[in-house]
Amino acid sequence: MVETTRSGDDRGDRATEAFVTHRNLLFTVAYEMLGSAADAEDVLQETWLRWSGVALDTVRDQRAFLVRITTRQALTRLRTLGRRKESYVGTWLPEPLLTTPDVAEDVELADSVSMAMLLVLETLTPTERAVFVLREVFDLGYDEIAAAVDKTPAAVRQIAHRARSHVAARRPRGAASPDETRAALAAFQRAVETGDLQGLLDILAPDVVALGDGGGVKQAAPRPIVGAERVARMLAAGLERVAGRMSFEPVQVNGAPALLMRLGGEIEGVVTVRIDDGLVSGLYYVGNPAKLSRVERETAVSR
Repeated sequence: MVETTRSGDDRGDRATEAFVTHRNLLFTVAYEMLGSAADAEDVLQETWLRWSGVALDTVRDQRAFLVRITTRQALTRLRTLGRRKESYVGTWLPEPLLTTPDVAEDVELADSVSMAMLLVLETLTPTERAVFVLREVFDLGYDEIAAAVDKTPAAVRQIAHRARSHVAARRPRGAASPDETRAALAAFQRAVETGDLQGLLDILAPDVVALGDGGGVKQAAPRPIVGAERVARMLAAGLERVAGRMSFEPVQVNGAPALLMRLGGEIEGVVTVRIDDGLVSGLYYVGNPAKLSRVERETAVSR
C-alpha cells in the first residue's frame, strides 16, 4: 500500500514538473489562438486536468503531448468565444498583456503576440489559426500539428499554405522597430496632451483605422473610425473632456511599446498602435475593465 502511494506521488510529481516546465509555452499557444488571457488560463486548467490523468510512461514527447492537449482545448474554447463575440457590445479587441522587455528581443514572438497580428489572426478560421500559430510561431512539424487538429499531414500543409497567404496579405507592411513605435507613441502623446491637431495628423496614415473596446462599460467608439482627419478630431474631442486629469505611461504591451492611460490615478485603458511605413495605420484602445487586469503585472510568454 505504501509502495503504491509512493508510486502515485512520484507520478504526480513528474506530471506537475512537466506541466510547470512548459506552462508559459502552453499559455502563449492558448493566448495566440484566443486573444484572451482569461480564456487561455481556463484552457490551461482543462489541459492540466487531462494531463494529470495521462500515463506518463506512454508519452514519448511531453512538450508535444501537452501542446496537443492545449490546442484541442483552445479550439473548443475558440468556437465558444466566437459566439460570445457575436453578442459583444461594440468592437472586440484582444486582451492586452504587460510583457517583459525580453519578449521584444525575440522579434518573431513579439510580432506573433502583437495587437496588430492578433487582429489579423481573428480573420482566420479556428483550424487555420491553430495551424498557423503552431507552424509559424512554434515551428511544430506537420505530423505533430495534424495530431493536434485531427487532420492528415497533407491537409495541414494545405491549411498552412492558405493561412500564410491570408496573413501575409494583411500583416503590417515592413516591420516597425521598437524605436519607431516608441517615437510614434511619443508624438501621439505630445499631440493629445497639447491638443495639437496638426501634430496628430502628421503621424497618422491617411487611411488609419481607430478601434476602441469599452465592452459596453467604458466609453469607446462603437465602430471603426477611418481616416486621419476623423481619427484626429475624435481623439481631440474625447481628450478635451479629460484635459489635465489624463496621464500616459510608456509600457511594454504584447511585446511592443504602448501607452497606459490613467484618469485620476486609476487605470483607464491601454493604447497600442500598428505602424506601416513609419505612420500609425492602426490605433487600438482597450478600456473594458474586464480586460485590464493583465496590464498591472507582467505576464510571461514564450515559445
